Amino acid sequence: MVAAATGTMPYAPSVAVPLVIAPEPLTSPDVQALITRLDAELTERYPNPEDNFFELAEEQVDGRQGVLLVARMDGEPVGCGALRRLDPATGEIKRMYVAPPARGSGVGARILAELERHARTLGIRRLLLETGERQVEAVRLYERAGFARVPCFGEYAHAPLSLCMGKDLA
Repeated sequence: MVAAATGTMPYAPSVAVPLVIAPEPLTSPDVQALITRLDAELTERYPNPEDNFFELAEEQVDGRQGVLLVARMDGEPVGCGALRRLDPATGEIKRMYVAPPARGSGVGARILAELERHARTLGIRRLLLETGERQVEAVRLYERAGFARVPCFGEYAHAPLSLCMGKDLA
């Protein structure tokens, strides 16, 4: 399924040029380039390797258990985000990234909204995510989308710089 820049969104997107959001395999060159840039930014903010959680496997985002989405403006990849299933009713948002030139234009909100749509399609009723305390812009995005802070879970439970959030889907 492809999301176009028109239509009613739960958040206030402000994208001026057409934005197309579609699933892509984790192994695609564009996805790998976006994730490489994301990892570099996170490593700069959190230089201690124990503060970073980069793992995401192809089978977690193959369309059956989750999905990886790429946002494109004028055909160029400008952002990505993933959803992986944690249990039958719970999914986790992972690998959210928007390239610096596209930040502030609503791309992140659009990716997040599309990930929520995919979660509902997969029967997921609750979303969780982990971000870092140094990523205030990400925290604001998630709060605007209805996420609230929750105790950290799984691999993040004892990570001192992790901030976890959750949202029940209607």
